[in-house]
Amino acid sequence: MSMATRTDPQSPGVHVADSHDLIRVRGARENNLNDIHVELPKRRLTVFTGVSGSGKSSLVFGTIAAESQRLINETYSAFVQGFMPTLARPDVDVLDGLTTAIIVDQERMGADPRSTVGTATDANAMLRILFSRLGHPHIGPPSAFSFNTASVQASGMIKRGDGKAEKATFTRTGGMCQRCEGRGAVTDFDLTALYDDSKSLNEGALTIPGYSMDGWYGRIFRGCGFFDPDKPIRKFTKQELHDLLYKEPTKIKIEGTNLTYAGLIPTIQRSMLAKDRDAMQPHIRAFVDRAVVFTTCPDCDGTRLSEAARSSKIEGISIADACAMQISDLAGWVRGLDEPGVAPLLTALRETLDSFVEIGLGYLSLDRPSGTLSGGEAQRTKMIRHLGSSLTDVTYVFDEPTTGMHPHDIQRMNALLLRLRDKGNTVLVVEHEPETIAIADHVVDLGPGAGTAGGTVCFEGAVDALRTSGTITGRHFDDRAALKDKVREPNGRLEIRGANAHNLVDVDVDVPLGVLCVVTGVAGSGKSSLIHGSMPAGEGVVSVDQTAIRGSRRSNPATYTGVLDSIRKAFAKANDVKPGLFSANSDGACPTCNGAGVIYTDLAMMAGVATPCEECEGKRFQASVLEYRFGGKNISEVLAMSVAEAEEFFGSGEAWTPAAHRILERMDQVGLGYLSLGQPLTTLSGGERQRLKLATHMGDKGGIYVLDEPTTGLHLADVEHLLGLLDRLVDSGKSVIVIEHHQAVMAHADWIIDLGPGAGHDGGRVVFEGTPTDLVAARSTLTGEHLATYVGS
Repeated sequence: MSMATRTDPQSPGVHVADSHDLIRVRGARENNLNDIHVELPKRRLTVFTGVSGSGKSSLVFGTIAAESQRLINETYSAFVQGFMPTLARPDVDVLDGLTTAIIVDQERMGADPRSTVGTATDANAMLRILFSRLGHPHIGPPSAFSFNTASVQASGMIKRGDGKAEKATFTRTGGMCQRCEGRGAVTDFDLTALYDDSKSLNEGALTIPGYSMDGWYGRIFRGCGFFDPDKPIRKFTKQELHDLLYKEPTKIKIEGTNLTYAGLIPTIQRSMLAKDRDAMQPHIRAFVDRAVVFTTCPDCDGTRLSEAARSSKIEGISIADACAMQISDLAGWVRGLDEPGVAPLLTALRETLDSFVEIGLGYLSLDRPSGTLSGGEAQRTKMIRHLGSSLTDVTYVFDEPTTGMHPHDIQRMNALLLRLRDKGNTVLVVEHEPETIAIADHVVDLGPGAGTAGGTVCFEGAVDALRTSGTITGRHFDDRAALKDKVREPNGRLEIRGANAHNLVDVDVDVPLGVLCVVTGVAGSGKSSLIHGSMPAGEGVVSVDQTAIRGSRRSNPATYTGVLDSIRKAFAKANDVKPGLFSANSDGACPTCNGAGVIYTDLAMMAGVATPCEECEGKRFQASVLEYRFGGKNISEVLAMSVAEAEEFFGSGEAWTPAAHRILERMDQVGLGYLSLGQPLTTLSGGERQRLKLATHMGDKGGIYVLDEPTTGLHLADVEHLLGLLDRLVDSGKSVIVIEHHQAVMAHADWIIDLGPGAGHDGGRVVFEGTPTDLVAARSTLTGEHLATYVGS
């Protein structure tokens, strides 16, 4: 077992401080952990493995990292803690030997329109200082190059200490484009989506949800007096159309009541566009997607910067040009600057940009919106600030750092993890990729199953011992999918011609239909741009991408997939009551805890306390609701069932409910049979959420399925189930297009489209299209080389 050497603190010559070489965990019970004990060596690389949902994240993030963060937060004053998230102590008996934890997770970066790769990594801040010192003409301080800072000027009277008032003027020079307010895009409205101009208002011209003439808006439009509600909109004068669309809020009186009238567009902006898109009701979201068009700002041409900020240049390059460059090119440009006056700044900027290239993100540009980065790209972007760090003896915690990486890039990531360890840090990694597990000093394998069937330590030790351990991970560690002897023949073609999205270079390619087609290539080669950005949108395309599932602790698999709707209706029909009674978020909720099942006590800057509700005993429903039964069970007992149990329950007998059974069957097919229907979405792992989304979309009526890296978060054993699922989809007459790096999926494909040869402007071309066997035989691309090694050719 490759563990840190332990020394006897009493032996001569050994300092007692050097004896603390282990992180000890005793009695961990967070989420599904089953009272487990582990000892982790410090200053070593420990990899946590196990099937999705086995408890890896609960142990690493929910217990070790969470307690480290909580203890650090407690060192701040109560005043400062009031501004920080309050963290409860994890459910564990003993945590000993912890060090400061730095968490590098896969949470996507915020989709704030003003957040870019440059602002998220301090590279922009350094560039702004550089241009404020060296740019010609000189236009002002660093803020003059910031698209998040507006230019303002104000003047007024201020009182001095002696009571006399004097006039003062305040000015701040910012670099924000005034028209788009630093967003790079302006919103425009497609007026045809707002009204039918052949009709009058009284004839129902408005096609905006909720704007009927029978309701509140009808009363205002009829009585405002700015236009005739019986006149077709196409016959409105210029002034009447302006009043209908753009009029600023104006006080009016209708039938003796004071009201405010505003044009359609300011009203929609206030009532709809100010909300988070994901929080909108489906019909409102569909309307907004139809009516609102984002166009590049004509004033700044999408650069977000004012004309003054774009006019100042260093060797003919403006800050907008620098941010638009591919980072690998920008690093070369910065390296060519020789200015002794800003030497420390240039050194720091060079190191940051070189870190991007080293970590495999040299194909990005600094002006790339951070919300468009994939989970893997976001995680590696967060790593950048730690690569050159002087800190040692800290614990770095990574969540599947190889996500979204081509096998070629995984070797580079492994080298970085080992470099962090060799500086004297403890590195804890949750990972499924065999190439990364293989470099571990110590492995902790959790399982044996997922959910309630997991949460125990099945193996602890060195990688070689894992191979012969007999655990699920050990048995599948050296699994290799073989190339198929016979591939399916396509029954059609999807033509993509002249694709130019992002870095694609006039790509012409035929995507075969009726088969399993895998689109691959190194990260940044243009896979997503080709499929998501260039594929003709049609009714028959079902796209399952990597966007995160949003859900509160009240959301669960039953509500997310819609199976609860069918269950509620079945309960209501059997008991002759209304369906709302069987919702913990509606009429049937326990009045004491409002259907949450627990009572939350806020203790200000201390961690809040959640205690089970005494009224409903955590069941979330009123006692009277639990008396209603269907198939011998009440609604609380049904929500406590696992998916597999519920599938059997609703599949036959007196509880037979075809609509519910169909959804539960799909959930079981994607390997989620162990989840309980009422489990909060917030407790699901990333892999479980991805498969839950896949199960939901499998019910969509579509002939073409587009899946974006469906192996994300999947254990080696689960990849087999996924391949079986993809085969079933194709055999049922669907066309399946998968964007994927996993060699098992590539080997199983009927057709491969490989993009490259590199990333960014070195990619964007189709370097191979054909069968996996031909790709392996040719070995003409990076993918071909790695796939040939994988299948042992």
